[in-house]
Amino acid sequence: MPGPTAWVHAFVDVPAEHAGTARAFWSAVTGWPPGDPWPGHPEFVSLTPPSGAPYLHVQTVDHVPRVHLDLLGDPAADVARLERLGAVRGYRGDGWQAMTSPAGLPFCVCDESRPHRRPGAAVWPGGHRSRPVQLCVDVPARQHDGERDFWRAATGWADEPADAPGSSRLVHRAESALQLLVQRLGPDDGGTRARAHLDLGTDDLGAEVARVQALGARVLWPGEGFVALADPVGLPFCVTRNDPDR
Repeated sequence: MPGPTAWVHAFVDVPAEHAGTARAFWSAVTGWPPGDPWPGHPEFVSLTPPSGAPYLHVQTVDHVPRVHLDLLGDPAADVARLERLGAVRGYRGDGWQAMTSPAGLPFCVCDESRPHRRPGAAVWPGGHRSRPVQLCVDVPARQHDGERDFWRAATGWADEPADAPGSSRLVHRAESALQLLVQRLGPDDGGTRARAHLDLGTDDLGAEVARVQALGARVLWPGEGFVALADPVGLPFCVTRNDPDR
């Protein structure tokens, strides 16, 4: 068996008419300025923390807005293993292989040689801290257990207790800047495929919710230990009490 996946990237995918809005909003949320478009791939722009490696990116796409993830790995060697776990192969890119999880979540396996070091949390006026810490995989109830088992095997990550009933948290505390939360959707959701959203971790939930609202986010509903919001493009995300330094 291969070792655990060392790093996960998150991509906010938006149509061209919303790319500038998404870059500006998520740059302000994180405090990380947008970098230059990737050489040879102008559709990709990374948000660049002052220290550590980028792991949040905005991609211009020709479909509806969504969030997807990339696993650091070997696009040649890992694809067959992931297919045996139930993933479906898609197109081959320049240094990455697109795939779809058993429950229909798009993801990629990407090959990178540069060092990956977790950025620290941003400190905001008033002293509270925040950082994108979690990518939540939202899964229809009947597909949840299989999708959880897929991501557990795909990443090789350890389980940690999750506060939300019906959710499973997968982590690689030694390296990855993002953890995964595989969440069971309720029967009233109506979704038929897995989807993903980003979670911010903060040490002051109220202050962080107020801050991102001032940047253009819209509150959807409060939960136990989190508040669900939508960004200016309409993509949902959450502000949570997850530790921004872990």
